[in-house]
Amino acid sequence: MTTETVAAPTARVGNYRWVVVWLLFAAMVINYVDRQTIGLLKPTLSKEFGWNETDYANLILFFQASYAVAYLAFGRVMDRLGARWGFGIAFLIWQLAHIAHAGARGLTGFIFARMALGVGEGGGFPGGIKAVTEWFPKTERAFATGIFNAGTNIGAIVTPLIIPGIVLAWGWQMAFIITGVAGLIWLPIWLLVYRRPREHAKVTAAELAHIEQDPADPVEKVSWLKLFTKRETWAYALGKFLIDPIWWMFLFWLPDFLGKRHGLDLKTFGPPLIAIYLLSDMGSVGGGWLSSTLMKRGLSLNAARKTAMLICAVCAVPVGFAAMADNLWVAVGVIGLATAAHQGFSANLYTLPGDVFPRSAVGSVIGIGGMIGAIGGMAMARYAGWVLDTIGTYTPIFVVAASAYLVALGVVHLLTPKMEPVKL
Repeated sequence: MTTETVAAPTARVGNYRWVVVWLLFAAMVINYVDRQTIGLLKPTLSKEFGWNETDYANLILFFQASYAVAYLAFGRVMDRLGARWGFGIAFLIWQLAHIAHAGARGLTGFIFARMALGVGEGGGFPGGIKAVTEWFPKTERAFATGIFNAGTNIGAIVTPLIIPGIVLAWGWQMAFIITGVAGLIWLPIWLLVYRRPREHAKVTAAELAHIEQDPADPVEKVSWLKLFTKRETWAYALGKFLIDPIWWMFLFWLPDFLGKRHGLDLKTFGPPLIAIYLLSDMGSVGGGWLSSTLMKRGLSLNAARKTAMLICAVCAVPVGFAAMADNLWVAVGVIGLATAAHQGFSANLYTLPGDVFPRSAVGSVIGIGGMIGAIGGMAMARYAGWVLDTIGTYTPIFVVAASAYLVALGVVHLLTPKMEPVKL
């Protein structure tokens, strides 16, 4: 055999980018332990401080108000500072705020602590999506997003496993202190490990070429005002407005629903919540995997993303009947299917800014969408509090949840029928 017929060896593409994803995954676990602790302690805190449903709804509303403003601001921060320092600052703020809940006294004290938590957590997803955009080509972004977003469900699983034991042994204050101090371990690891791909010594030339395979982005700065004029910005933002409130509802009201409808308490919440959020994890990874796989098999980005989102939207429909189920595990099944559908839908929606905007604008678009989504969450908090105080049943809330995803997909398709790169 002559040398001319021997194929040149193909450089092995490295996998260091997945280390970044698993760091983001761990951060989301911590994020959701911090976020969900208040929902799990709702019966305990309501009894101790005399809160009614509207008081609790207002507590969530103030959190979401600060979260909305911070989400918008941190989107810009991520574009200016990058994911390493931007995410690190956000993480430190939210972790210290979580610990501060232990010193809260009464509704006002908790409102201030939740607002501080909202400020920090508002940087979580802008930072995570910015990092994924920096480290992954478009064909892998939905899958990578699905993996790190799955950390939210693991956090929601971990919370009912650890919080009841801490509360029963040492009181509710220690639930915030122990989890908050333990979570701080993540921050120095992130700052030591994270760099942009071109600045990282452990990224091979082959992996860098894989990461940068998409056409080069424009590098000029993009103003917020210009982004607000783009239909693609509003496709993402209105999609978030419609689906984020549903996830907030699941997160903050599920323990209460299980208690009121099926008689569960702090000692028995665990297995049903674990089952629901395990299903959510499957949806998060599966939804991202599905669209990435469809793209690799020849579907366009537009068709792959929307096909995955349609499947997820249809899977959410049965949750409209969750409050009517007399059997606990039937209710858990349809709610778990809906939370899985949410996470799969969300993994694909989160990729929209990176799919159509240049990297220099992704953080800002994510911030705009997160702000609009949090405003939707504020509306849901008021609606849920009013429904539970006046009607006393979760059925109207679940009916809204059942229809939100189909409406959101319709809006996304109307505003971005082809998902083509935006001209700025």
